[in-house]
Amino acid sequence: MLNDIYNKRIIELAGNIPRLGRLPDPHASATAHSKLCGSTVKVDLKMDGPVVTDFAHDVKACALGQASSSIMASHVVGSTASELRELRETVRKMLKENGSPPQGKWADIALLEPVRDYKARHASTMLTFDAVVDAIGQIEARSRQTAQA
Repeated sequence: MLNDIYNKRIIELAGNIPRLGRLPDPHASATAHSKLCGSTVKVDLKMDGPVVTDFAHDVKACALGQASSSIMASHVVGSTASELRELRETVRKMLKENGSPPQGKWADIALLEPVRDYKARHASTMLTFDAVVDAIGQIEARSRQTAQA
């Protein structure tokens, strides 16, 4: 039942999203959009080497997209590129392959585990993870180009 995924904690996370807005001078920006539900998440990222140093986002999404964005914003600063790529893959597997949710500072993502039974909600749940990994890729590509020049 949908009540399983829209529980009190998900609604709390969706209603209290940290780091809303845009960064004035991000190293990269990325947008992820779900055609199915119309949800969109835009992220701005700054990094020092492989470590995220600043983050902001504009979240126009359903409660699930808002909740996953809230979790991301709470823990992304200080995380590494490889950690965030691994996180996206872990969440994808949790939703699509009955994988285990992440542990440690990302343990709140377990609240999204019931979404696996609602394929139509997977895309909105994944938006923030996809956008962050896209932004990291942009920063790394620019860094490689600079190093080769």
